[in-house]
Amino acid sequence: MLVQGRLRPGERIREVPLAAQLKVSRIPLHLALERLAHEGFLQIRPTRGFVVQGFSTEDIYDAIELRGVLEGAAARLATERLLDPAELQPMREASREILTLVRSRKFTIEVFSRYIDQNAIFHTSLLELSRSRMLRRAVEQACSLPFASPSAFVNRQHISPELHEIFLISADQHCAIVDAIANREGMRAEVLTREHARVARRNLENALRNREQLRDLAGARLFSV
Repeated sequence: MLVQGRLRPGERIREVPLAAQLKVSRIPLHLALERLAHEGFLQIRPTRGFVVQGFSTEDIYDAIELRGVLEGAAARLATERLLDPAELQPMREASREILTLVRSRKFTIEVFSRYIDQNAIFHTSLLELSRSRMLRRAVEQACSLPFASPSAFVNRQHISPELHEIFLISADQHCAIVDAIANREGMRAEVLTREHARVARRNLENALRNREQLRDLAGARLFSV
């Protein structure tokens, strides 16, 4: 309801009618609202109520930057904690397939779907290789906000030449990150991964130039520019 815009920024959540609408009791609903407040989607009012949170451009930029810092740390730890080069195989295979996909002349829905799947495998595998539960938890928190996740702007109907170029850059960065970890270059892996997160910022800037397409993205109605 939040990401679809059925609840708007600044709107107060009325638990009794919402519980009736969702056909659940107030206790699990309240727990869900507290979880959403923890993730940043709601504000907790002094009167113990909840209000829908809106997001500015700066909020999203900050979330992207934070994700980059965290994933960069994950890449450095992965380099230090890698036990066997074979552990990099999921990331290596995902990066190779992503490179093949973005070199495709036509971006179909199937290509988008496959890209999102492989991109998720790449980033999840990176966090797993860090062997850090704390980092995984922090990254999940950062990625819960609208437009902050690695694939936030991938699933689009229209791909401009500029966006295609961004995809190619992102694909090359994937390969470079894998090579840096394999070669035990911790600092390089961290810098590359932090720079890679900036792709989401460029995607946001590209989307802001196409407001009609931005409105079609999940969570867009929580976003003010």
